[in-house]
Amino acid sequence: MNKFRSISALSAVAIVALAPQASRAQSNVTIYGTIDNSLQYVHNTGGQSNQISLQSGQLTGSNWGLKGSEDLGGGLSTIFKLESGFDVNSGAMTSSGFGRSAYVGLKSNNLGTVTVGRQYDPLLYETFAVQPNAYLYYFTTPGNVDNSDGLMRMSSSVQYASPNFNGLEFRAAYAAGGIAGSTGSGQSYGVGVSYSANQWNFGGGYLHIDNGNASIATRGTKDFKDLIISPVNSAYATASKVNILRAGTNYTFSNFTVGGYYSYSEYLADGASTFKSAERYNNGNVYVVWHASPAYTFQIGYNLLKSNGDSAATYHQVSIAGDYALSKRTELYASVAYAHASGKNGVGNAQAVVADSYAAAGMSSQEFAMMGIRHKF
Repeated sequence: MNKFRSISALSAVAIVALAPQASRAQSNVTIYGTIDNSLQYVHNTGGQSNQISLQSGQLTGSNWGLKGSEDLGGGLSTIFKLESGFDVNSGAMTSSGFGRSAYVGLKSNNLGTVTVGRQYDPLLYETFAVQPNAYLYYFTTPGNVDNSDGLMRMSSSVQYASPNFNGLEFRAAYAAGGIAGSTGSGQSYGVGVSYSANQWNFGGGYLHIDNGNASIATRGTKDFKDLIISPVNSAYATASKVNILRAGTNYTFSNFTVGGYYSYSEYLADGASTFKSAERYNNGNVYVVWHASPAYTFQIGYNLLKSNGDSAATYHQVSIAGDYALSKRTELYASVAYAHASGKNGVGNAQAVVADSYAAAGMSSQEFAMMGIRHKF
């Protein structure tokens, strides 16, 4: 009997000891991040001649985060992601809390994924792979008027992502405005679809952003404010809502990838807006990427943006960049870009802006050059 009790006791101890290991086998948490810093030269910024500075997060925003999953069995798992941004040069956080991403959800191998929280919109998710900024920097729409660089996220959102059906994927999301008495005030919603077959990739979708009902709450939702970063669209911060359509494609052959995208963005006015006519932006982008070797990548691109409605302006942008991978996690990069603007932007003469740079020229032309290093962990 004593021997039996001893064996039982040892078995119980073994079960207790192994339980945490079994639990760990079914779940995981990963700490990850990116440290990106560059030396940047700008000719024409703020109406001045030259500026030399160190800039954090120019290739991709410097960030750190936590992500993980738990296997629930039967092809179902829980997933989560928490991500925050920071400035390498000052050490300061560039987003409040986990402002870059914060969501939790369920993923089914057969039915797809549902996530809730703060996350990228479906349009960006499904078109980013065919956009030039999927490779190097200074290639996106001037002023980011169409959110092609993903500076705007969807807060308080529910998003569905389908499984991959032989290369076909789609997403849909809704973000509640949270305003009592007006369910549509401040809401956002969007859809996106992508398809990949052999060397071809396609992506497209639609995004709607409401800027809040001015008769019920203060105009200017946080999500909408993230769209207004430059003189290209600063005159339309009081827009009642924005609609964005974007579609693109690329094709890879030999050591080259050739692609482009088109976007249409409209900023609509109402009685509380400081402008009267709807502002519309038509943007076209073409680019070529040369994968010279596993270590070397070079890229060139051209962007044409035209506005009409409340304003009438034309923006040209030419960008060239190169990247050298020291390892799988560390790379050196360099970019140069030229931008030119003409016409009126809603508050005066149109000002040149390179991609989604915060360095407004204050003039009709602007030149950028930078070299930097990025490390992923």
